[in-house]
Amino acid sequence: MIPSHCLCALRPTVRAHAAVCLVMAEFEPLKPSNTGWLVADVLPDTTAFGWSRTAVDPALLDLLADPQWQPYVVFPGEFAAPERVVTSLLPTKSEVGEGAVAGGLGKRPLFVLLDGTWSEARKILRKSPYLDRFPVLSLQPALQSTYRLRRSSHAHHFCTSEVAALCLALAGDRVAAQTLDAYLAVFSNRYLQARQSLPPDPDDAAHQRLRDLAQAAPHRAHR
Repeated sequence: MIPSHCLCALRPTVRAHAAVCLVMAEFEPLKPSNTGWLVADVLPDTTAFGWSRTAVDPALLDLLADPQWQPYVVFPGEFAAPERVVTSLLPTKSEVGEGAVAGGLGKRPLFVLLDGTWSEARKILRKSPYLDRFPVLSLQPALQSTYRLRRSSHAHHFCTSEVAALCLALAGDRVAAQTLDAYLAVFSNRYLQARQSLPPDPDDAAHQRLRDLAQAAPHRAHR
């Protein structure tokens, strides 16, 4: 983003029960239209790892094995074995009588997002055997993607930031989900305005929504 359209001063941070792990295709972090960094801005418990077919970062394996987390590989269910596919989070302790939060027997949800093009994400899923033991969370959003910075031939494809917001909402982290959606809208507007040599509009609906959420967040629980 060029300096005149920078959004560093607008960066919101919201605590959430869930966390996000980005597994990123080789060149994805270098693309200016990447939205994974927006997730990291909003959600403190975000980690990111570069993907390689021949090597796995030991820190990624340690994260996936950490007993505080219940990892979910987020991907359309038709590309995974049926027995792995879930459309909601695993049962909670509260559902079996012990009073805890969503995520799988009291564990915190860890949403593993495959960050890349559609073909890259499918390749990561196929060629990462260390992910095979985890459930595949197949999202079923009611709305189509509003992401405008890359073209897709499929209306049901969502950008990484949109997917993360859907996951957060599913986990009950509604303020974090809404804030991430609002932050994406501001980023998209400023990105397109910069490309069109237009000044940013800090008073448009996207900026106002982000400000409203920032003001409300300290007074509301994240769930």
